[in-house]
Amino acid sequence: MLFHMIGSIEDAKDALQDAFIRCWKRRDDLAEIENLPAWIFCVTLNIGRDLRGTAWRRRRRPLEEEGSPLTAIELGPEVEASRSEQLAIIRQAIQQLRTEEQEVFLLRQDGQMTYEQIAKHIDIPVGTVKTRMRLALKKLREAIESE
Repeated sequence: MLFHMIGSIEDAKDALQDAFIRCWKRRDDLAEIENLPAWIFCVTLNIGRDLRGTAWRRRRRPLEEEGSPLTAIELGPEVEASRSEQLAIIRQAIQQLRTEEQEVFLLRQDGQMTYEQIAKHIDIPVGTVKTRMRLALKKLREAIESE
């Protein structure tokens, strides 16, 4: 998720370390947290969002596909090539989503949050969350079908 947001594997690793540290510092509050995986994901998403903003201001460009964390396990060369191509298309499509759509998509898919949890987390109506998700899925479908 961080790699998709930031576009750089090294920056994503840094953000992940920051998220771990931030979560570790709040470990005494864990009893109050209802959905621990969603909370950790949200902390990580917020750090990624902050880092993406600073990277954008510095006008950094994402690294190429080399070193992507989404490489497949050892498969045949044809399957590996096809899978790599599909992942590149999906990665690019996710990066082309508007920030709001990308955030909702990642919270739902990677964070496994419900629409209600997403709405509460980013303080918008549930209907808006559903609309953003529908638009994100439509754009991703179109990007994948056009390739």
